[in-house]
Amino acid sequence: MKSIAIARATAAAAVLAVVSSVSYAAPQGFLETIHRDKTLINTVPDNGDQNPYAITVAPVSAGTVKAGDVLVDNFNNAANLQGTGSTIVDYHPDTNQMSVFATIPRDLKECPGGIGLSTAMTMLKSGYVIVGSTPSNDGTTTTKGAGCLIVLDSSGKIVSTITGENINDPWGNMAVADNGDTATLFVSNAGFGVGGPVAGPNGEVPVFKQSTVLRLDLDIKPGQAPVVKKQTVVASGFGAQADKGVFLVGPTGLALSADQKQLYVSDAIGNRVNVIDDPMTRDSSAGVGRQLTADGFLHRPLAMVTAPNGHLLVTNALNGQVVEIDPAAAKQLYARWIDTDKAQSPPGSGDLFGIAMTPQGDGFYYVEDDVNTLVLAK
Repeated sequence: MKSIAIARATAAAAVLAVVSSVSYAAPQGFLETIHRDKTLINTVPDNGDQNPYAITVAPVSAGTVKAGDVLVDNFNNAANLQGTGSTIVDYHPDTNQMSVFATIPRDLKECPGGIGLSTAMTMLKSGYVIVGSTPSNDGTTTTKGAGCLIVLDSSGKIVSTITGENINDPWGNMAVADNGDTATLFVSNAGFGVGGPVAGPNGEVPVFKQSTVLRLDLDIKPGQAPVVKKQTVVASGFGAQADKGVFLVGPTGLALSADQKQLYVSDAIGNRVNVIDDPMTRDSSAGVGRQLTADGFLHRPLAMVTAPNGHLLVTNALNGQVVEIDPAAAKQLYARWIDTDKAQSPPGSGDLFGIAMTPQGDGFYYVEDDVNTLVLAK
């Protein structure tokens, strides 16, 4: 009997060890560590601008901005016309308050077509903010302009604009490699060829496979604004089309690998994430690059960011989920609901645009543009 009791005790200990190892196993993905979503602020400033798009977290304290502040821009004006928003708001995590960082004149002459602040925005270590404009006069692509990139100082004052033949509706969230005195920006341009949201003979709005990813190499002297030293189209041929509901659909998410040897691009039209190799050094276009992953949990992928574990977090346009991708394994791991608003079908559809990691890397910020809120997932 004693030997049986010992055997039973040994077996029980083994089972407990297995259970313990399962209970305390390290998470395979970043999304496993996220437990709740907290609404922080309503992003509508006094002028009524709405439809929050871009998010960037301040890397430094400069001017009116503190390190860790969250800058959010607005794509629509108070009348809810797309491509007409002109404000950037600043959320201060230390006080849970919001202020207006910048109000850019809607008719800024240096920007072809005027101002409609897009998902393209970053703040550099030098304190300068660069934001894209994808403008419209009536809220549709029928009257859209080519737009520009606007350089602002750390107090929200316009310093310069970046325009030219390579820039046509800077659309997607930027990927950035910032060394302080130099910086490299990647931004997608989704306006080439896109006209009004008019259906063709078969009832479909035409897709134009002319969207690009542009690399901007910047030189930044102490106390001076960034200067573009070189422009290189590193990717081309992505699809874009006009859309009444969301203005346009085109390549949106951009993210660099930790070693900067790969640039990941979320191709909304192709419902996939592609890879551009050697983005920092290549001197010609890689076309659409090579496909990393497609379909699965992806439902028109939009904004994208790299998590601390090297995985990609990608928001969906056609539901309220964020998808985690392991790029080393080329595998989609999870889809997590972060917007379950049943006012849309599927829930959260069309709500998720900007995404940015917290400075500590323990969570991420995102916007729900239907209710104009900034949310923290942690």
